[in-house]
Parts: sequence; structure tokens; C-alpha cells
Amino acid sequence: MASVPNTLRIRRALEDAIVAGRYLPGTRLDPEALEREFDCSRTPIREAFQQLEASGLVRVMPKRGTFVSQWTPEELAERFEVMAEIEASCARLAARRITQAELDAFQQVHDDCRRLAEAGEVEAYYLRNSDFHHCIYRATHNAFLMQEAARLHAMLQPYRRMQLQVRNRMGRSFAEHDAIVAAIRDGDGEAAAQALRDHVIVQGDRFHDLIAVLRQTLA
Repeated sequence: MASVPNTLRIRRALEDAIVAGRYLPGTRLDPEALEREFDCSRTPIREAFQQLEASGLVRVMPKRGTFVSQWTPEELAERFEVMAEIEASCARLAARRITQAELDAFQQVHDDCRRLAEAGEVEAYYLRNSDFHHCIYRATHNAFLMQEAARLHAMLQPYRRMQLQVRNRMGRSFAEHDAIVAAIRDGDGEAAAQALRDHVIVQGDRFHDLIAVLRQTLA
């Protein structure tokens, strides 16, 4: 089996680390440390940075370095607004196109989320929550929409993870999942779209809660 090219291997590892919260927004990525970690030259590190910048996960700043993307509150709100509309479109299509096998798998992920929410397992819930959303993307049977939704989902994952630190957010998140699953199971595209839009959009008190957690985390 052919080995994975260095650039791809490094990009995937850094992407996973950013999404998992090991590199917080605003963190500078040290190319020398990464050379030692991945036992490689500077070239694949630089190429991985370029690919991550294209996906929106990092910002390359001339003469300053490469930093995990950190947005102003206004920029963050704009991205969540777009994410909410993209996911609403996914839910609408999924309600019409999901297969029985996909619905069964979706229900299993939902049941796992219920168990984790009841147990208060925030980190495990965060990971299974990502699976929940990807089940919906796949059920659209639209490769381009699935790709774009997954790309923006990855870009916002560090912030979605922070949302779960807000008191009682995990329980509310699961209750919102319940409405999404019911609408998709019933084949009600408009109800599914609205439920998922409401689940993702960050505005009002939820927006202020996220900004408060973000400031505490990055302080």
C-alpha cells in the first residue's frame, strides 16, 4: 500500500488537532516544532499550511506566521448564519431522500447522543454530535452540498465545541436533535429545515454566551 504523502498526513493531523481543540483560535503554529513532530522538512509543513488556509482553518500572515483562525464576533455570527442555512438545506433534502438504512444509522447516533447527554459526557457528546450532523449531510445524496457542509462544519468545530461548555447547553442541544430526527423521520422537509436552522444559528443569548466562553477560554 502506498504511503500517505507528507503534506496530506500533516494537513490531516493539524486539521484534527484544530477541530479537537488542541490548538485554540489565535494560536500560532510553530513550523520548527512541527518539523520535529512530523520528522520532515519545511516544504510539506508550508504546503499543509496553504491547504489549511484555503479551507479557512488557519490564517497565514506574512512576517508573523501561521495562526489558527480567530474571528471577530461579527465574523463568527456571519459564519454561523451561513452554516445554519446550509444545514437547513441539508435537512430539507435528507427528509426527502434518506434511505431506511441511513435512517436506522441516524437513529443509533441519536440514541448514543441521548445516553451521553444523560451521563454528562461533554467531550464524547461533542464527537457524537459531529457524527449526527454528518449523517444528515450524507442523507442529502448531493455530493457537492455534503462537501461544502462538511468544510464549513470543520471550520466552525472549535467554536461549536466551546458552545457545549455553556451551562445546560448539552441538554438543550439534545432536545433540538429530537425535533430534527422526528421531522426527518416524518419526511417533513420544511420542519426539518427549520429545526436544524434553529439548532445551528447563534444569535441573541446564545451568541452572548458563546462570546463569554470564548473570552474565558482564550484569556
